Amino acid sequence: MQRQLLHILQDGDFHSGEGLGRRLGVSRTAVWKQLQKMPELGIDVESVRGRGHRIPGGLELLDEQRVLEQLQPEAARALSGIEILDSVDSTNRHLLERIAQQPSHGHVCSAEFQSLGRGRRGRPWLTPFAASVSMSLAWEFHAGVAALEGLSLAVGTAVAEALEAQDVEGATLKWPNDVLHEGRKLAGILLEMTGDPAGHCHVVVGVGVNVAMPAGASARIDQPWVDARSIAGHPVSRNRLLADLLNQLVPLMQRFERDGFGPFRSRWLELDAYGGQQVILTHGDQVVVGTGRGVDLSGALLVDTPAGLRRFHAGEVRIRRPE
Repeated sequence: MQRQLLHILQDGDFHSGEGLGRRLGVSRTAVWKQLQKMPELGIDVESVRGRGHRIPGGLELLDEQRVLEQLQPEAARALSGIEILDSVDSTNRHLLERIAQQPSHGHVCSAEFQSLGRGRRGRPWLTPFAASVSMSLAWEFHAGVAALEGLSLAVGTAVAEALEAQDVEGATLKWPNDVLHEGRKLAGILLEMTGDPAGHCHVVVGVGVNVAMPAGASARIDQPWVDARSIAGHPVSRNRLLADLLNQLVPLMQRFERDGFGPFRSRWLELDAYGGQQVILTHGDQVVVGTGRGVDLSGALLVDTPAGLRRFHAGEVRIRRPE
């Protein structure tokens, strides 16, 4: 019933409790109980005496058919299925569990709401209901984990291209897997692998993009953030964005398996958020200060330090602020 209720309220208009009950075949009390659960999903519902209930600004629910209609032929042929869920703990985890049970190359999972969405180093990734695009893509590789160096960086370029297709311009990339806009987080990438590290394996590519976050989201996010709607200055279609992400990701995955990170490096350098800036890199107990110099052909971060140019395959990097 909650899904049916959301389908009615997604237009952003007021609907009376009596009218909602009549359309759903339930009492006004039952409707009210469902409305009371909406904040748990991160949905703001406005209730006005004499007018009814609405979701301010409305929302766009994901629709498999609408996504399929906007796929390029190359992407459509390579995908084995698109699964859209109302709620899941994590789209990455869902696909990892699926891979353990059946062949899943080219399978996509997206969800309206993630209860345990994860970012880098296990940090929570907030995904209020229908406010973002949270998707995961399963892909088979046959050359082991060494052949995946730089994949998260290459995926970042695909995310930036998909955003630009919807007038979300100015995205930059923070090594190794964040998409920023003017220093604020717009999207994140999380890669997870299962299988033989030296041979046949599956990689799950998880992408989360802030699209139209509710006003109350700031209280639950512990870092500067921005959403696609604010940047574009107009509503951004979640269905089209999901299709655009797949249109970019599928050919990228095919080319990456053949050619590695090399063909994507120049584009990543164009989008490098920290190139030429003073940075601080933390890796365990090690703290390195220097100037960001982009990445090498393996995707390693290059930092120009007093001891010379150094390469890093792991760590947390941030801008060094003037003291």
